[in-house]
Amino acid sequence: MQRALRMAICVLSVFSVSASRAAAPEDPSSWAYPINPPDFKLPADDGSLRQVPDSDQRYSTAQVRDRFLAPDWHPESHPQMPSIVSAGRKPDVSACGFCHRAEGTGGPESASLAGLPVAYILQQIADYKSGARSGAFPRRAPHALMIRGAKAITEDEARSAAAYFSALKPQRNIRVVETMTVPKTYVAGWFLARHEGGEHEPLGQRIVEIPDQLKHFDSRDSRATFTAYVQPLSVRRGQSLVAGQDGVRIGGCSTCHGADLRGLGPIPSIAGRSPTYVFRQLHEIKSGTRSGAAVSPMKEVTAGLSGADMIDIAAYLGSLEP
Repeated sequence: MQRALRMAICVLSVFSVSASRAAAPEDPSSWAYPINPPDFKLPADDGSLRQVPDSDQRYSTAQVRDRFLAPDWHPESHPQMPSIVSAGRKPDVSACGFCHRAEGTGGPESASLAGLPVAYILQQIADYKSGARSGAFPRRAPHALMIRGAKAITEDEARSAAAYFSALKPQRNIRVVETMTVPKTYVAGWFLARHEGGEHEPLGQRIVEIPDQLKHFDSRDSRATFTAYVQPLSVRRGQSLVAGQDGVRIGGCSTCHGADLRGLGPIPSIAGRSPTYVFRQLHEIKSGTRSGAAVSPMKEVTAGLSGADMIDIAAYLGSLEP
């Protein structure tokens, strides 16, 4: 009797997941492209100095909010930052390390740059400058600042930043969890954060990626960690898609990105990246808001992908070691 009950529960669980996948995908703008509401205000500055684990450094709230300063919580762990990375150049070029962090780890709202090929980073700057890479919501602050900076940065500054980030070692900072329910969230500055009340809600057809410790990420600590919640079976199905085993819609990603998916020549690593970020790139390539010669091979790949496929691929890639 108990065995039959367990089998029935298993069947119902699989049916529930399948039914959820068959449902119309949610509008990705609400979770993949969080936008601060009109009444959004940053928490008041109480004048205290911030601290993060494993660091003797101290920064004020005003400093961690200054886009012409990259808080360097762990200076012993990386080479000296070029000035364009640590301070930017007023008025148009924000400190590269402000969004991408001093150790290049980025976050759900921005790319991880650590270990990416120099040529690839330079091509992205050129694409932002030319308009080939505009994003689905170019007015959203992370995109707007990147476009503005790319148009103003000099060739020498760009090469200096690209060489610095390329020399850094990628860090694993994402945990992928498969579940049907997730913590309720709110937009905390172009990314999602957990509500303090501890309430949960159905996940639906989306990825919910949140900092494990909001105050660490908000302080721009490059060692902040994240949990990305995805539907049950997402990682397994994403693995099949990435390997080219899910029908004939796409070929194996390893053909271009390498057998371990950690990049091949000027082609970037896609292993261990933010699932939300990966979803946005696939979505933007398919929609045409990210174009240019460098992404042309991906147009055919994304043409056959559904929103659910993109979520599964992003989930699998996020589960890998970078």
